[in-house]
Amino acid sequence: MPRLTELVELTRQETEVGRIMQICNACRYCEGFCGVFPAMTRRIEFARGDIHFLANLCHNCGACLHACQYAPPHEFAVNVPQAMAQVRGQTYEQYAWPAGFGTLYRRNGMTVAVALAAGFALFLALAVWQGGSLWRAPNGGNFYAVFAHGWLVALFGAVFGWAVLALAIGVSRFWSDSWRQLSAASPRPQPGESQALLGPAGEAAGHALALTYLDGGQGDGCPEADDRPTRWRRRWHHATFWGFMLCFASTSVATLYHYAFGWIAPYPLTSLPVLLGTAGGIGLVVGPIGLAWLSWGRHPAHGDAAQRPMDRAFLLLLLLVSLTGLALMAWRETAAMTSLLVIHLGTVMALFATLPYGKFAHAPFRLAALLKHALERRLPDRLRLGSD
Repeated sequence: MPRLTELVELTRQETEVGRIMQICNACRYCEGFCGVFPAMTRRIEFARGDIHFLANLCHNCGACLHACQYAPPHEFAVNVPQAMAQVRGQTYEQYAWPAGFGTLYRRNGMTVAVALAAGFALFLALAVWQGGSLWRAPNGGNFYAVFAHGWLVALFGAVFGWAVLALAIGVSRFWSDSWRQLSAASPRPQPGESQALLGPAGEAAGHALALTYLDGGQGDGCPEADDRPTRWRRRWHHATFWGFMLCFASTSVATLYHYAFGWIAPYPLTSLPVLLGTAGGIGLVVGPIGLAWLSWGRHPAHGDAAQRPMDRAFLLLLLLVSLTGLALMAWRETAAMTSLLVIHLGTVMALFATLPYGKFAHAPFRLAALLKHALERRLPDRLRLGSD
């Protein structure tokens, strides 16, 4: 019985990945560079599900391009990072939920601009409706004197819940296509056997948190503007990721303070929520600026030029969220507080609304691909995927 993904005609970009993987499977010079090449060697042929999986397992490091003897201008024109990047963009669009929203990936710059405008308009209208003035300083920098706590929870809870739901459905569809191949070679875990997933899940999480595959395969880092490796891409990614996680931790601790202990904001500058949020905000300034700097100088052969506006729009949005948050904390007891609060909440709303339809999607899709790779590694070597 053929898989569903085999019944769909491959796109030009998917066909190109399949062609390149056949060449790489014969060469195998880059087998130790990252997870893509060991996963590739388990396959005899490459169906659509295989291609999508390998494209999302690729971290777009670029080291294999400079190591490849068949890279352009060779007639084989093997460019793994560029071909994988093009298919990744198609993967996000294909599995997007609702299906019609997949086109937002191709218009992500406009999507972010509209989301920002809508976010600013929403909180500007609410501020004027509730307080009437954008230039005032509530006692002690109390944000809830401008926007009621219940309003903020309802608005952000609804939008963030939608983003989580949309991403979860999209990734589950991607995983479903990938699981069909695994289940053909290894039976699906039965009730009571879920512990069999703990090892692969831990391995996948470890690779994601450590950014293992951004070391260039040799530990020297990834090439950017030329063939010289550098570790800066990995460092900027770490600053961005851990900045995001610290901000999330700050919000989580503040939620615990509010509902579990009845400690109502604003919190002192030395409190845990403020310290975590400040550290996270700094990380989300440093990381996106560094990644944007690398993006502008990176060689065009290292990725998909059509997706760079989406990448940069996401970095800009993260930077705006962090800068406005830090500014709000610094001037929360001044007359500028209400205006800064409107700007900050508008940017955060735009970030939440566009999470499922922009660059952030690469995180859950890549984590799913890392988990599948960890599961495959535990299959017997004699099994080969990608063919029935």
